[in-house]
Amino acid sequence: MRENSPDVEAYLPLTAPVFHVMLALADEPKHGYAILKEVDERTQRKVQLSSGTLYAIMKRLLNDGLIEEIEDRRAQTDERRRSYRLTRLGRRVAESEARRMEDLLRTAAEKRLIRKLHQGWERS
Repeated sequence: MRENSPDVEAYLPLTAPVFHVMLALADEPKHGYAILKEVDERTQRKVQLSSGTLYAIMKRLLNDGLIEEIEDRRAQTDERRRSYRLTRLGRRVAESEARRMEDLLRTAAEKRLIRKLHQGWERS
């Protein structure tokens, strides 16, 4: 990945662990433990990130400007707890990765490797 690049394509493809972290942050800001827990639950424990792996990913995403640290008023009891959210660039990168994966799945369905997941796959 290229730091501070306005070109979304420069960040693609994302590794699976990085994409899972970004997916966890897509709906609302979260702290590290909440990210680990969501990835674990959403993937039915198929993707289990260690705290070391998570924080290496977070550091890289912070340096690339794809996420940012925010003040979490809910975490006032523990000043060490930091929350993160996607930046505008981070959201654009995550959306582009999702579209890239959707295209791959569409091709896999056309090649009869998988069945078509839903009717609305025609790209708008």
